Amino acid sequence: MTLIMGIVNVTPDSFSDGGRYADAEPAVAHGLGLRAQGAAILDVGGESTRPGAERVDPAVEQERVLPVVRALAAAGAVVSIDTMNAATALAAVEAGARIVNDVSGGLADPEMLAAVASTEADIVLGHWRGPSAEMYARAAYADVVTEVLAELGERVAAAAAAGIPPSRVIVDPGIGFGKQGEQNWAALRGTGRLVGLGHRVLVGTSRKRFLAEALAGDAGPAEEVDEQRRDAATAVTSVLAAQAGAWGVRVHDVAASRDALVIASSWEGESRWASPTRSR
Repeated sequence: MTLIMGIVNVTPDSFSDGGRYADAEPAVAHGLGLRAQGAAILDVGGESTRPGAERVDPAVEQERVLPVVRALAAAGAVVSIDTMNAATALAAVEAGARIVNDVSGGLADPEMLAAVASTEADIVLGHWRGPSAEMYARAAYADVVTEVLAELGERVAAAAAAGIPPSRVIVDPGIGFGKQGEQNWAALRGTGRLVGLGHRVLVGTSRKRFLAEALAGDAGPAEEVDEQRRDAATAVTSVLAAQAGAWGVRVHDVAASRDALVIASSWEGESRWASPTRSR
């Protein structure tokens, strides 16, 4: 069964919904709404990782996310903290988060893996080749899938060395991180190979530029592809990821991906998505 992870950005500058839920009260309401729509996990983030974004001081990040994490966890939600800072990860777990989602795979903060090892939280290790401000400078691959698998394997080994067992590890191919255009499609086509390594796999394509580029084609710039069309495209990738064996999909529009997964499940005669009540 594939879980839906709903995105709760408590930021002023995220690429898609920055500023909409920058305060705790609307962010909590948004998270609870996503849960009601079918999100099994709520991923709370206080630092944008859009291309070109600058790093945020951990104190500012924590001021943004901790009230939201605390309120959502108190409401019974399974909460993930989207952070590259060990201090924020620890504070969020203490506030009730059960998953640490580190898009850098523990590379951005050398204390991250040891910090998570000291808790009972699971960790998402994302494929990453550098900070957002320079991520595309390293988007050179001879074989995208082979290299992503190898580099994620190194992060899993580093997590194990820090004391995090494989049962607590989730891997993410890092769609859009250090990858452009066709490189993202190649990485997605390799989802089955990544699943074959034996770890839970999280796929995050939501509203990303490469989807808009595919939809725009020769008709115009990707920037003219609106949010609704990007959400529809995201829902398609949610189904394809589920069919490839992904454990979870990380999305902004939970309802669209939920509906797509339900219809795909009905077509195939088996359940390919998990509701919040079946998530743990």
